[in-house]
Amino acid sequence: MSKFPNSGTSIFTVMSQMANQYGAINLSQGFPNFEVDPRLTDIVSRIAKGNVHQYLPSSGYPPLLQKIARLIFNSYQRNINPETEILVTAGATQGIFTAIQTLVYPNEEVIILDPCYDCYETPVILCGATPIHIALNDDFTPNWPAIGNAMNGSTKMIIINNPHNPSGKIWTADDFLELEKLAFQYPNLIILSDEVYEYITFEQRHISIHSRQKLRDRSISVSSFGKSFHITGWKVGYLIAPEILMKEIKKVHQFMVFSVNSLTQVAISEYLDIVAIAELGDFYRQKRDFFRDRIRDSRFELLPCEGTYFQIVSYAGFSDESDRDFTRRLVTDYGVAAIPVSAFYADGKDLRHIRFCFAKDEQTLSEAAEKLLKL
Repeated sequence: MSKFPNSGTSIFTVMSQMANQYGAINLSQGFPNFEVDPRLTDIVSRIAKGNVHQYLPSSGYPPLLQKIARLIFNSYQRNINPETEILVTAGATQGIFTAIQTLVYPNEEVIILDPCYDCYETPVILCGATPIHIALNDDFTPNWPAIGNAMNGSTKMIIINNPHNPSGKIWTADDFLELEKLAFQYPNLIILSDEVYEYITFEQRHISIHSRQKLRDRSISVSSFGKSFHITGWKVGYLIAPEILMKEIKKVHQFMVFSVNSLTQVAISEYLDIVAIAELGDFYRQKRDFFRDRIRDSRFELLPCEGTYFQIVSYAGFSDESDRDFTRRLVTDYGVAAIPVSAFYADGKDLRHIRFCFAKDEQTLSEAAEKLLKL
């Protein structure tokens, strides 16, 4: 008997397969198609000849842990103990899965804000807990009255994603004040803060859970070197949590992966000494603006994009099709693959929005824009 009888192939796989089948430009899945920084690949080439191929400590390569702590201080002015509060994970998804498996118990509840990335619900269900899906407002801001009404004595965790995939929305200070009120009201509540796009923001920086002193001691932050350095295939991320939570998370982590790929950890540790991570937002802002400028005269309505490398557009002004039918037709008739945003809602809520990934080279974005202008 299947534990997930209603779960099939993910929409990301489906749309990428359709893109390959029809020779379409793939702006669906969130992976870059441009080259990695040659300084990083040079580091890999050099250190691969050395003695970096055996198990590392389960928590992570000690010099990398030190540099993550330094990165957090430089970014958010928060002091982290690298030995007790950081865990290197096999990508952000494994980190999320491990944290939920560790901290959530049967019959508890976890609040998930839709639209959301599809990896949140599965570990909750596997814990024997109940995912409680609360829709964001239609402008992708948190619906605090609905969230508050869903909270009760069984609520163990709330998962937040900031900057937000798929919308690119960034939380405001007022949003965090509302979260702090709920945390005060429910002292056992744990916050799982998915911040994998933390360095990909544009006109304003995102507010991190690290900067909210009232929430730090009950929060786990999730970060991704794969997203930050466009090396998604390396699958290297990290969690930061107070020692009392991290001690338990590490117990589960050791029996899931034990330790993360040694070569990539050593390479990233060295790369952190030379990369200007603060410039990443400007790098992707140029791509966002390049893509938006080229489809501005299309029939699509461009929604705001404050962070991430995703652009949501609305086609409600010229079609009544469901977003799933529309994205299929976009592939077959126009040669561009996108993601229907209804796939990010547990109830399939359809606002006739689709998501494009603009983490592509300019030629790809230009060719895609030419096709989209033909609608």
